[in-house]
Amino acid sequence: VPDSVKNLEPELDAIKRDAVVRVHPYGSITKGELGNELSDMAELAPYVCALSDDGKGVASGDIMQSAMLTAKSAGKIIAAHCEDMSFVNGGYIRDCVYARANGHRTIQPESEYMQVERDLKLAEKTGVAYHICHISTKESVDLVRQAKKRGIDVTCETAPHYLVLTTDALRDDGCFRMNPPLGTNDDRKALIDGIRDGTIDMIATDHAPHSAEEKSRGLEGSLMGVVGLECAFPVLYTSLVIPGKVPLARLIDAMATSPARRFGIWDGEICDGGRADIAVIDPDAEYRIDPEKFRSMGRSTPFAGMPVRGRCIMTIKKGNVIYDEQN
Repeated sequence: VPDSVKNLEPELDAIKRDAVVRVHPYGSITKGELGNELSDMAELAPYVCALSDDGKGVASGDIMQSAMLTAKSAGKIIAAHCEDMSFVNGGYIRDCVYARANGHRTIQPESEYMQVERDLKLAEKTGVAYHICHISTKESVDLVRQAKKRGIDVTCETAPHYLVLTTDALRDDGCFRMNPPLGTNDDRKALIDGIRDGTIDMIATDHAPHSAEEKSRGLEGSLMGVVGLECAFPVLYTSLVIPGKVPLARLIDAMATSPARRFGIWDGEICDGGRADIAVIDPDAEYRIDPEKFRSMGRSTPFAGMPVRGRCIMTIKKGNVIYDEQN
């Protein structure tokens, strides 16, 4: 866990040695992500873009308030995975017809939105820059919408699977186990509305490259998390833009410019003399999502086999081509 500069150094070394795109790490909020003691936030601040106990909610309101005050003084964002474990009880999917018919343990949506509600009150009290990771429920969308109206410095993200899939898609396959779990159709509609009206600022993949063995144990036994980096744009372009649910400009903003601005890594528009970090998309390319062709070592995606349009054919960093589909 990157809870100190010493523990972050192997990641920074790997980025310096191997990264072909810009990589901006998080530091943790608490030591070991255990929720008991704050990480070395001030020490970490110059090396990270935000502070997050990614994958774990900070259970103590007092600890979170202290974290927010410390992050504010260090000029850093708190990026929170909101999960109140008292509503989880060993569950791994939302309550739904499939869960009841097949005896699966469930997670209540309160596990997410109750901690969102608590944190928004703390963010309003402390004045911290606060970001909510991968929201999945309609209640979370409404809470963020109301918080923005009150002037709280809050942004949030959702993920492609919550915008496209619901509990109706579930089957006993590890590629459908993620945290938070898939929601209802009402949740999905609320998330799309949130993307359209700007309540939800950005879309992030929550990419989790587990091994095939770790994801081969069905819904109950597999590890949480799916991959998404290589199929996020075509899935969303096909599911949201082509049917007219979300404008293309809004999708690009949500996936690229909005997160870059919020996390302080924005370098301006594409223009003469600009940095020229560019992804080139062929919007007419038609194909099916094939995880075996992913560059990631993770292959577990609920979008396997989905027919899509839109393919990244080239990426450029500082004007230099680093990926070309033809080579």
